[in-house]
Amino acid sequence: MKIFVKAKPGAKKEEVLKIDETHYAVSVKAPATEGKSNKAIIKALAKHFNASVSCVNILSGRASRQKIVEIL
Repeated sequence: MKIFVKAKPGAKKEEVLKIDETHYAVSVKAPATEGKSNKAIIKALAKHFNASVSCVNILSGRASRQKIVEIL
């Protein structure tokens, strides 16, 4: 399953908001430096979809707020 994610690094609380069937907004506390926010986004999505961290993969947008994520 591929989803489109709008990342919000440096947020006060961590949450995954479903906008529609394929679009999500993910807020994480981790800053957007050295890939810390990407790792936090992967963990948050894995928890939200009850999947392991290895099943969540960022396909594009590693350096952008708009990401395409694949969940196996």
